[in-house]
Amino acid sequence: MKIALVHDWLTGMRGGEKCLEILCELFPDATLYTLLHKSGSVSETISRMRIETSFVQSLPFALDHYRKYLPLFPTAIEQFDVTGYDLVISSSHCVAKGVITSPETCHICYCHTPMRYAWEMYYTYFSKNSLNPVVRWTVPFFMNYLRTWDERSAGRVDHFVANSQNVRRRIQKHYRRDAEVIYPPVDTGYFGMSKDQGEYFLVVSALVPYKRIDLAVLAFNELNLPLVIVGEGAEKKKLMKMAKGNIKFIDWQSGPDLMGYYQRCRALIFPGKEDFGIVPVEAQACGKPVIAFGKGGATESVRGAYPDQDVTSTHSGVFFHPQTTEALIGALRRFESARFDPERI
Repeated sequence: MKIALVHDWLTGMRGGEKCLEILCELFPDATLYTLLHKSGSVSETISRMRIETSFVQSLPFALDHYRKYLPLFPTAIEQFDVTGYDLVISSSHCVAKGVITSPETCHICYCHTPMRYAWEMYYTYFSKNSLNPVVRWTVPFFMNYLRTWDERSAGRVDHFVANSQNVRRRIQKHYRRDAEVIYPPVDTGYFGMSKDQGEYFLVVSALVPYKRIDLAVLAFNELNLPLVIVGEGAEKKKLMKMAKGNIKFIDWQSGPDLMGYYQRCRALIFPGKEDFGIVPVEAQACGKPVIAFGKGGATESVRGAYPDQDVTSTHSGVFFHPQTTEALIGALRRFESARFDPERI
Protein backbone atom coordinates (compact mmCIF):
# COMPACT_ATOMS: atom_id res chain seq x y z
CA MET A 1 0.00 0.00 0.00
CA LYS A 2 0.97 3.62 -0.49
CA ILE A 3 0.75 5.20 2.96
CA ALA A 4 0.81 8.79 4.26
CA LEU A 5 1.12 10.01 7.83
CA VAL A 6 -0.25 13.44 8.78
CA HIS A 7 0.77 15.23 11.99
CA ASP A 8 -0.06 18.76 13.12
CA TRP A 9 3.50 20.11 13.61
CA LEU A 10 6.97 18.93 14.54
CA THR A 11 8.43 21.29 17.14
CA GLY A 12 9.25 18.97 20.06
CA MET A 13 8.93 15.47 21.49
CA ARG A 14 5.76 15.54 23.55
CA GLY A 15 3.16 12.78 23.90
CA GLY A 16 1.76 13.15 20.39
CA GLU A 17 5.23 12.90 18.86
CA LYS A 18 5.99 9.76 20.89
CA CYS A 19 2.91 8.19 19.31
CA LEU A 20 3.94 9.45 15.87
CA GLU A 21 7.40 7.94 16.40
CA ILE A 22 5.85 4.47 16.67
CA LEU A 23 3.81 5.05 13.51
CA CYS A 24 7.06 6.01 11.74
CA GLU A 25 8.62 2.75 12.94
CA LEU A 26 5.63 0.78 11.66
CA PHE A 27 5.55 2.58 8.30
CA PRO A 28 9.12 3.80 7.54
CA ASP A 29 8.41 4.20 3.81
CA ALA A 30 5.40 6.50 4.35
CA THR A 31 5.45 10.19 3.50
CA LEU A 32 4.97 12.41 6.56
CA TYR A 33 2.92 15.58 6.05
CA THR A 34 3.03 18.32 8.69
CA LEU A 35 2.30 22.04 8.92
CA LEU A 36 5.88 22.84 9.89
CA HIS A 37 9.07 21.12 10.98
CA LYS A 38 11.62 22.66 13.31
CA SER A 39 14.94 20.99 12.54
CA GLY A 40 16.45 19.04 15.45
CA SER A 41 13.29 19.19 17.57
CA VAL A 42 12.15 15.58 17.12
CA SER A 43 13.72 12.13 17.28
CA GLU A 44 15.91 10.62 14.60
CA THR A 45 13.17 8.10 13.79
CA ILE A 46 10.82 10.93 12.80
CA SER A 47 13.49 13.15 11.23
CA ARG A 48 14.62 10.52 8.72
CA MET A 49 11.11 10.22 7.26
CA ARG A 50 10.28 11.88 3.94
CA ILE A 51 8.70 15.06 5.36
CA GLU A 52 6.47 17.48 3.45
CA THR A 53 5.60 20.81 5.09
CA SER A 54 2.92 23.43 4.35
CA PHE A 55 3.17 27.13 3.51
CA VAL A 56 3.14 27.83 7.27
CA GLN A 57 6.80 26.76 7.28
CA SER A 58 7.70 29.88 5.27
CA LEU A 59 5.69 32.43 7.23
CA PRO A 60 7.63 35.04 9.29
CA PHE A 61 8.72 33.78 12.73
CA ALA A 62 6.59 30.65 12.28
CA LEU A 63 9.03 28.21 13.85
CA ASP A 64 8.83 29.95 17.23
CA HIS A 65 5.40 31.61 17.04
CA TYR A 66 3.42 29.21 14.87
CA ARG A 67 0.38 29.22 17.18
CA LYS A 68 -0.32 32.82 16.16
CA TYR A 69 -1.13 31.49 12.69
CA LEU A 70 -3.84 29.17 14.04
CA PRO A 71 -6.64 30.62 11.83
CA LEU A 72 -4.60 29.61 8.75
CA PHE A 73 -4.10 25.99 9.81
CA PRO A 74 -7.31 24.53 8.28
CA THR A 75 -6.43 26.00 4.88
CA ALA A 76 -2.82 24.80 5.20
CA ILE A 77 -3.77 21.21 6.01
CA GLU A 78 -6.23 21.11 3.10
CA GLN A 79 -3.44 22.04 0.65
CA PHE A 80 -1.77 18.65 1.05
CA ASP A 81 -2.58 16.41 -1.91
CA VAL A 82 -2.94 12.90 -0.49
CA THR A 83 -5.43 11.64 -3.06
CA GLY A 84 -2.99 9.05 -4.42
CA TYR A 85 -2.61 7.14 -1.16
CA ASP A 86 -4.31 3.88 -0.15
CA LEU A 87 -4.06 4.63 3.57
CA VAL A 88 -3.78 7.94 5.46
CA ILE A 89 -3.16 7.91 9.20
CA SER A 90 -3.55 11.29 10.86
CA SER A 91 -2.09 11.93 14.31
CA SER A 92 -4.24 14.83 15.35
CA HIS A 93 -4.85 17.19 18.25
CA CYS A 94 -5.52 20.23 16.08
CA VAL A 95 -6.17 20.10 12.32
CA ALA A 96 -4.36 17.02 10.95
CA LYS A 97 -7.61 15.03 10.75
CA GLY A 98 -8.95 17.63 8.28
CA VAL A 99 -6.72 16.49 5.41
CA ILE A 100 -8.80 15.83 2.28
CA THR A 101 -8.62 12.27 0.94
CA SER A 102 -10.12 10.55 -2.11
CA PRO A 103 -13.10 8.13 -1.83
CA GLU A 104 -10.70 5.20 -2.42
CA THR A 105 -8.45 6.17 0.52
CA CYS A 106 -8.95 4.80 4.02
CA HIS A 107 -8.39 7.58 6.56
CA ILE A 108 -7.74 6.51 10.16
CA CYS A 109 -7.35 9.29 12.71
CA TYR A 110 -5.42 8.62 15.93
CA CYS A 111 -6.99 11.43 17.91
CA HIS A 112 -5.10 12.81 20.91
CA THR A 113 -8.05 15.15 21.52
CA PRO A 114 -10.50 17.26 19.55
CA MET A 115 -9.05 20.77 19.23
CA ARG A 116 -8.96 21.58 22.96
CA TYR A 117 -8.65 25.36 22.63
CA ALA A 118 -11.77 25.44 20.45
CA TRP A 119 -13.86 23.32 22.80
CA GLU A 120 -13.61 22.49 26.51
CA MET A 121 -10.46 24.52 27.21
CA TYR A 122 -11.41 27.66 25.27
CA TYR A 123 -11.77 29.71 28.48
CA THR A 124 -8.46 28.40 29.83
CA TYR A 125 -6.49 29.44 26.76
CA PHE A 126 -8.36 32.66 26.09
CA SER A 127 -9.23 34.05 29.50
CA LYS A 128 -10.14 37.74 29.43
CA ASN A 129 -7.33 38.65 31.80
CA SER A 130 -4.69 37.24 29.46
CA LEU A 131 -5.80 38.98 26.25
CA ASN A 132 -5.22 42.49 25.01
CA PRO A 133 -8.37 44.37 23.84
CA VAL A 134 -7.81 43.73 20.11
CA VAL A 135 -7.25 40.00 20.55
CA ARG A 136 -10.15 39.77 23.01
CA TRP A 137 -12.47 41.19 20.34
CA THR A 138 -11.24 39.08 17.40
CA VAL A 139 -10.67 35.67 19.04
CA PRO A 140 -14.39 34.73 19.40
CA PHE A 141 -14.94 35.18 15.65
CA PHE A 142 -11.92 33.06 14.70
CA MET A 143 -12.82 30.35 17.21
CA ASN A 144 -16.39 30.17 15.96
CA TYR A 145 -15.01 29.48 12.47
CA LEU A 146 -12.54 26.89 13.83
CA ARG A 147 -15.24 25.04 15.79
CA THR A 148 -17.44 24.85 12.70
CA TRP A 149 -14.54 23.62 10.55
CA ASP A 150 -13.39 21.15 13.22
CA GLU A 151 -16.80 19.56 13.56
CA ARG A 152 -17.44 19.34 9.81
CA SER A 153 -13.97 18.00 8.97
CA ALA A 154 -14.54 15.09 11.38
CA GLY A 155 -16.75 13.66 8.64
CA ARG A 156 -13.65 13.19 6.46
CA VAL A 157 -12.35 10.49 8.83
CA ASP A 158 -13.32 6.87 8.15
CA HIS A 159 -12.24 5.47 11.53
CA PHE A 160 -11.42 7.30 14.77
CA VAL A 161 -8.99 5.89 17.30
CA ALA A 162 -8.82 7.64 20.69
CA ASN A 163 -5.84 7.62 23.03
CA SER A 164 -8.08 7.12 26.10
CA GLN A 165 -11.67 6.66 27.20
CA ASN A 166 -11.53 10.32 28.21
CA VAL A 167 -10.80 11.40 24.62
CA ARG A 168 -13.31 8.89 23.28
CA ARG A 169 -16.02 10.72 25.25
CA ARG A 170 -14.86 14.08 23.81
CA ILE A 171 -15.05 12.66 20.27
CA GLN A 172 -18.58 11.43 20.97
CA LYS A 173 -19.55 14.83 22.40
CA HIS A 174 -18.05 17.15 19.79
CA TYR A 175 -18.08 15.02 16.61
CA ARG A 176 -20.97 12.61 17.36
CA ARG A 177 -18.68 9.73 16.33
CA ASP A 178 -17.48 6.69 18.22
CA ALA A 179 -13.84 5.65 18.51
CA GLU A 180 -11.75 2.62 19.32
CA VAL A 181 -9.41 3.20 22.29
CA ILE A 182 -5.73 2.34 21.83
CA TYR A 183 -3.58 3.70 24.64
CA PRO A 184 -0.35 5.54 23.73
CA PRO A 185 2.88 3.53 23.59
CA VAL A 186 4.99 3.73 26.76
CA ASP A 187 8.18 1.68 27.04
CA THR A 188 7.56 0.73 30.66
CA GLY A 189 10.31 -1.89 30.52
CA TYR A 190 12.88 0.84 29.94
CA PHE A 191 12.25 2.55 33.26
CA GLY A 192 14.01 0.93 36.21
CA MET A 193 12.15 0.67 39.52
CA SER A 194 13.52 2.70 42.41
CA LYS A 195 12.94 2.03 46.12
CA ASP A 196 14.63 5.32 47.01
CA GLN A 197 12.48 7.41 49.38
CA GLY A 198 13.06 10.44 47.17
CA GLU A 199 14.51 13.90 47.61
CA TYR A 200 11.85 16.13 46.03
CA PHE A 201 8.47 16.21 44.34
CA LEU A 202 8.50 16.30 40.54
CA VAL A 203 6.59 17.89 37.67
CA VAL A 204 7.37 16.81 34.09
CA SER A 205 5.28 18.86 31.70
CA ALA A 206 4.98 21.35 28.90
CA LEU A 207 4.58 24.70 30.65
CA VAL A 208 1.34 25.84 29.03
CA PRO A 209 -1.90 27.09 30.64
CA TYR A 210 -4.06 23.95 30.60
CA LYS A 211 -1.40 21.89 32.40
CA ARG A 212 -2.13 24.04 35.51
CA ILE A 213 1.45 24.00 36.79
CA ASP A 214 0.56 27.26 38.56
CA LEU A 215 -1.40 25.17 41.11
CA ALA A 216 1.73 23.20 41.94
CA VAL A 217 3.84 26.36 42.27
CA LEU A 218 1.34 28.01 44.63
CA ALA A 219 0.91 24.85 46.71
CA PHE A 220 4.64 24.31 47.15
CA ASN A 221 5.18 28.01 47.85
CA GLU A 222 2.88 27.59 50.82
CA LEU A 223 4.19 24.22 52.05
CA ASN A 224 7.87 25.07 51.38
CA LEU A 225 8.54 21.52 50.15
CA PRO A 226 11.18 20.85 47.45
CA LEU A 227 9.76 20.75 43.93
CA VAL A 228 11.58 20.17 40.62
CA ILE A 229 9.79 21.24 37.43
CA VAL A 230 11.15 19.70 34.22
CA GLY A 231 9.86 21.30 31.03
CA GLU A 232 9.65 24.25 28.68
CA GLY A 233 6.82 26.40 27.41
CA ALA A 234 5.21 29.81 27.11
CA GLU A 235 4.37 29.96 30.85
CA LYS A 236 7.91 29.30 32.10
CA LYS A 237 8.89 32.92 32.82
CA LYS A 238 5.59 33.59 34.56
CA LEU A 239 5.92 30.47 36.71
CA MET A 240 9.53 31.26 37.62
CA LYS A 241 8.47 34.70 38.86
CA MET A 242 5.77 33.10 41.02
CA ALA A 243 8.05 30.45 42.51
CA LYS A 244 9.96 30.65 45.78
CA GLY A 245 13.46 29.28 46.39
CA ASN A 246 12.27 25.74 47.16
CA ILE A 247 11.16 25.31 43.52
CA LYS A 248 13.75 24.50 40.86
CA PHE A 249 13.20 24.66 37.08
CA ILE A 250 15.05 22.27 34.74
CA ASP A 251 15.10 22.25 30.92
CA TRP A 252 13.53 19.37 29.00
CA GLN A 253 15.19 16.03 29.75
CA SER A 254 15.04 12.71 27.94
CA GLY A 255 16.31 9.16 28.20
CA PRO A 256 18.47 8.23 31.22
CA ASP A 257 18.48 11.83 32.52
CA LEU A 258 14.69 11.95 32.74
CA MET A 259 14.57 8.49 34.29
CA GLY A 260 17.02 9.70 36.94
CA TYR A 261 14.67 12.54 37.90
CA TYR A 262 11.78 10.05 38.18
CA GLN A 263 13.82 7.64 40.30
CA ARG A 264 14.98 10.31 42.76
CA CYS A 265 11.59 11.93 43.34
CA ARG A 266 9.15 11.29 46.18
CA ALA A 267 6.10 11.55 43.93
CA LEU A 268 4.97 13.00 40.61
CA ILE A 269 2.66 16.03 40.71
CA PHE A 270 0.13 16.03 37.85
CA PRO A 271 -2.29 18.94 38.33
CA GLY A 272 -3.84 19.26 34.85
CA LYS A 273 -6.80 17.54 33.23
CA GLU A 274 -4.89 15.53 30.66
CA ASP A 275 -6.05 13.73 27.53
CA PHE A 276 -4.28 10.56 28.66
CA GLY A 277 -0.92 11.41 30.23
CA ILE A 278 2.18 9.40 29.38
CA VAL A 279 4.19 10.98 32.23
CA PRO A 280 2.25 9.30 35.11
CA VAL A 281 2.78 5.92 33.44
CA GLU A 282 6.54 6.57 33.19
CA ALA A 283 6.70 7.67 36.83
CA GLN A 284 4.78 4.60 38.01
CA ALA A 285 7.09 2.39 35.92
CA CYS A 286 9.84 3.71 38.23
CA GLY A 287 7.75 2.72 41.27
CA LYS A 288 6.79 6.30 42.11
CA PRO A 289 3.30 7.38 43.29
CA VAL A 290 1.33 10.11 41.56
CA ILE A 291 -0.59 13.04 43.03
CA ALA A 292 -3.05 14.01 40.30
CA PHE A 293 -6.20 15.97 39.59
CA GLY A 294 -8.99 13.40 39.79
CA LYS A 295 -10.39 13.86 36.30
CA GLY A 296 -9.23 13.13 32.77
CA GLY A 297 -6.73 10.59 31.53
CA ALA A 298 -4.88 10.19 34.83
CA THR A 299 -7.88 8.31 36.23
CA GLU A 300 -7.25 5.57 33.63
CA SER A 301 -3.61 4.95 34.54
CA VAL A 302 -3.35 5.84 38.25
CA ARG A 303 -5.09 3.84 40.97
CA GLY A 304 -5.59 6.90 43.10
CA ALA A 305 -7.39 7.42 46.39
CA TYR A 306 -10.06 10.12 46.05
CA PRO A 307 -10.52 12.74 48.79
CA ASP A 308 -13.28 10.71 50.49
CA GLN A 309 -11.22 7.48 50.50
CA ASP A 310 -8.47 6.17 52.78
CA VAL A 311 -5.10 5.63 51.10
CA THR A 312 -4.36 1.91 51.19
CA SER A 313 -1.64 -0.42 49.90
CA THR A 314 -3.72 -1.03 46.76
CA HIS A 315 -3.31 2.58 45.62
CA SER A 316 -0.59 4.02 43.41
CA GLY A 317 -1.31 7.65 44.23
CA VAL A 318 -3.69 10.29 45.53
CA PHE A 319 -6.31 12.26 43.58
CA PHE A 320 -7.35 15.79 44.46
CA HIS A 321 -10.57 17.56 43.55
CA PRO A 322 -11.61 20.29 42.79
CA GLN A 323 -8.78 21.71 40.67
CA THR A 324 -7.59 24.25 43.23
CA THR A 325 -4.42 25.00 45.19
CA GLU A 326 -6.21 24.18 48.44
CA ALA A 327 -7.29 20.75 47.19
CA LEU A 328 -3.74 19.98 45.99
CA ILE A 329 -2.34 20.99 49.41
CA GLY A 330 -4.86 18.66 51.03
CA ALA A 331 -3.72 15.80 48.77
CA LEU A 332 -0.08 16.48 49.63
CA ARG A 333 -0.88 16.27 53.34
CA ARG A 334 -2.75 13.01 52.81
CA PHE A 335 0.23 11.72 50.81
CA GLU A 336 2.63 12.51 53.67
CA SER A 337 0.78 10.15 56.02
CA ALA A 338 0.49 7.30 53.48
CA ARG A 339 2.86 4.47 52.54
CA PHE A 340 3.23 3.20 48.99
CA ASP A 341 4.78 -0.02 47.67
CA PRO A 342 7.09 0.65 44.67
CA GLU A 343 6.80 -2.95 43.44
CA ARG A 344 3.01 -2.83 43.49
CA ILE A 345 3.02 0.55 41.71
